Amino acid sequence: MKKILIILSLWVFSLYANELNWAKSYKEAMAIAKSENKNVMLLITTTTCRWCRKLESETLTNASVIKRMNKDYISVHVRRGDGTYPERFNAPGVPATYFINDKSQPIIKRVMGYWNAEDYLSFLDDVDYKLGRKEY
Repeated sequence: MKKILIILSLWVFSLYANELNWAKSYKEAMAIAKSENKNVMLLITTTTCRWCRKLESETLTNASVIKRMNKDYISVHVRRGDGTYPERFNAPGVPATYFINDKSQPIIKRVMGYWNAEDYLSFLDDVDYKLGRKEY
């Protein structure tokens, strides 16, 4: 019985380890980023964007992407034009991804559109390089 409980606990934990940890709002993401000394990944989408759904269902469910994102970023997902994030993060198209520091300043240029996991990881490498955490 004890073994079954341990296996069940590990299985439940693995389910949560395979998801991005999303902040509930931009404001919450910024507060957590400051307290944990992390950067923020701001994802802007719309409800009718098929490329947004593809990014969410394919790229942002990739184990390598999840691992890096949860380790180094506070992730927050907002809808374009909903007024819940600063207007300076305009999104002329979606999906739009901003990697910003805890002072709400962009680290690299916004990432527009759908990207597969390998390419998305290269953007994370670009952020690391810009922050001096990685060399090329």
